Amino acid sequence: MQLNFKIQGEGKPLLLIHGLFGSLDNLGGLAKVLAEHYQVYQIDLPNHGQSPRAESVDYVSQATAVKEFLDQQNLKQVTVVGHSMGGKVAMMLAQLHPAYLEDLVVMDIAPVNYQVRRHDAVLAGLNASMAQPILSRKDAEAKLAEHIVEPGVRQFLLKSLAKQEDGTFDWRFNVPTLEMHYEDITGWPEQGIFEGETLFLKGANSDYISGEHRADIERQFPHAKAHVIANTGHWLHAEKPDTVARVITRFLTNSER
Repeated sequence: MQLNFKIQGEGKPLLLIHGLFGSLDNLGGLAKVLAEHYQVYQIDLPNHGQSPRAESVDYVSQATAVKEFLDQQNLKQVTVVGHSMGGKVAMMLAQLHPAYLEDLVVMDIAPVNYQVRRHDAVLAGLNASMAQPILSRKDAEAKLAEHIVEPGVRQFLLKSLAKQEDGTFDWRFNVPTLEMHYEDITGWPEQGIFEGETLFLKGANSDYISGEHRADIERQFPHAKAHVIANTGHWLHAEKPDTVARVITRFLTNSER
């Protein structure tokens, strides 16, 4: 599989992995700041953006696709930074192929099986929008609004709405497969222990990482550090890209270890 990607900056390689319903552009603000010090690789995960579609979205499959990407780019020692679902992909890559990682940064997700469905309204809105051909972004947002209250969530999704050759619009993520295998995304098939240096970043106002996850994190990532980004939620990297980049850079340059 050939994942879609972009590169910017110079220096040691750093890979950014986006979350569910996202694309490489979602981490663009963070990438721009980090590219001042690193050669930053942004990828579209399978079933997202302009990367190929796949039949599965389980974390072993996604991590394998990322490992193949690293092989294609001849990257053997890379810092991996992942947000949300992308953080789980990064953690799985670390557990399955630890030799590829120099450092690991996980943004606002824990290595656990989440028992809550957070995206049913999003999936309902996306399915409503696809019930007939999408003729405009306005039409798509109107359908999304029937199910998704938060304007910010609708705008986030609309970033992945692309115009097709016939003039209609379509989503750049594979809605049927993501919905069919949603429990693979909320789940977590633990594969072992990663002994490398790891930083967990938590949005102070987010509940994706909580005290009850501490034992799971410490068991699987025994050298993990934690840092809370004040006044941010789950999208901490979008809310405070400069702060997040500074914390990551400080961690990678050993001053927080």
